[in-house]
Amino acid sequence: MKQTIVPHLWYDKEAQEAAEFYTSVFPESRIMYKTTVHETPSGEADVVSFELWGQKFMAISAGPHFRFNPSISFMVNFDPSRDPNAAEKIEEVWHRLAEGGTVLMPFDTYPFSEKYGWIQDKFGLSWQLILTNPEGEDRPAIIPSFMFVGENCGKAEEAADFYLSVFQNAKRGEIARYPQGMEPDKEGTIMFSDFVLEKQWFVAMDSAQDHDFQFNEAVSFMVYCATQEEIDYYWDKLSAVPESEQCGWLKDQYGISWQIVPCEMEEVMSDGTPEQIARVTKAAFQMKKLDIANLQKAYKG
Repeated sequence: MKQTIVPHLWYDKEAQEAAEFYTSVFPESRIMYKTTVHETPSGEADVVSFELWGQKFMAISAGPHFRFNPSISFMVNFDPSRDPNAAEKIEEVWHRLAEGGTVLMPFDTYPFSEKYGWIQDKFGLSWQLILTNPEGEDRPAIIPSFMFVGENCGKAEEAADFYLSVFQNAKRGEIARYPQGMEPDKEGTIMFSDFVLEKQWFVAMDSAQDHDFQFNEAVSFMVYCATQEEIDYYWDKLSAVPESEQCGWLKDQYGISWQIVPCEMEEVMSDGTPEQIARVTKAAFQMKKLDIANLQKAYKG
């Protein structure tokens, strides 16, 4: 299955090391390709494409400009109905991610799960590990999760509705709201919800706790587009911060970063010669919204 929306992770220098670590931690994982992009604003940048338990990721080493924080984490579902060893596997993965990491919620029994924990790994990326037995439709093993905090708190439902209206193949999953008596969280705001955009599941939740972080560019989402019309459509719908528009990157009204890119970009990065990659990236750096025809010209030289 072609993955239309791919999480993109920004590291200072550790993209390759992180990809090698994650593919050793999660089952059914592999590095797909590695390449180096020269003459970027950050100098040489390593780009790595990898797959973790069926979920595709991209990572780049492009300088110390953005740091991961828990506003975007990755929920990892260990489902005993699909895997009889799920309870052992979750403990194993937790211990690996805990090496040099920081525990945000201890690995323990909670009202919503017999085994759950939230951790920042040694690279700063956040993971929520949960032993689940989901009712209804199967969820994938790894799901990006948005936590709406600070001025965004209370907007998880509105944001999900917005994304469901923007993406074509989209549907709502479950919603659980905060009940009375869970202050500072306000009754009726979103304790947990999930939804699908172009076959990619996402989780969204509100948290009124005192957090000192917000969404940033450390985690963004690449949307692969087949045509210029698609690029134009997503750009117009999602971009809400003009000063953040740069070489295919944009920021939406909640501060979440997206990269609207042509499908061919992946072929260029995985199969192009160093010269072709250099020409295409140089052309892209001069654009805000990407222009497929001009990128194709650069590719052909």
